[in-house]
Amino acid sequence: MKRAPTHSYPGINLGERHASAHKATEVVTFGFWVFLMSDLVYFGLMFAIYITMIDAQAGGPGPHELFDLKSIFAQTLILLTSSLTVGLAMLALKYNLPRARIVLWFGVTLLLGISFLVLEVRDFMAMAEQGGIPQRSGFLSAFFGLVPLHGLHVAAGCLWLIVLGIQLRVKGMTDVIISRVVRLALFWHFLDLIWIGIITIVYFGGLTYG
Repeated sequence: MKRAPTHSYPGINLGERHASAHKATEVVTFGFWVFLMSDLVYFGLMFAIYITMIDAQAGGPGPHELFDLKSIFAQTLILLTSSLTVGLAMLALKYNLPRARIVLWFGVTLLLGISFLVLEVRDFMAMAEQGGIPQRSGFLSAFFGLVPLHGLHVAAGCLWLIVLGIQLRVKGMTDVIISRVVRLALFWHFLDLIWIGIITIVYFGGLTYG
């Protein structure tokens, strides 16, 4: 017998015959994509401001004095690894592995996210000790308008991981929770894409043209 067509997402196991659940998820996921795209536009504006301010250093410290490439490399490695662990959580979801497996990978992702934030805050404090504060120059105002904004997104993602972990434990793998897991994964991968832009434009661009 030919099976009736259903809405489906690769990676989401809402049940083959639960077309209504898939349809509801489709609407929410589309709305979340709209949010991500609007956030991307905002980041694009901040990148544009930074590019125009890259040599507006007003005699103050610039990228060569302030940027710590070793720390930036460590932050990049941590964030990209966290994207891998989120992907492993999604694979566990896709193949209906035990809930504990998803919680485990999310826990590792949370630790990596917190490690990234610790290193980033340490860099900001080191920059401040060298006079690299937002009001010092246009370059630093643009830098602190962009990079900490990404850090705030990572902090929001960490909070989301904690709340979702609690919901997984209390409510289990309901359709609503699965949908939230998928949106969290989208959000986390989005943060990685923004960080790649920061590495390329803010740090490497700053060291090249600043």
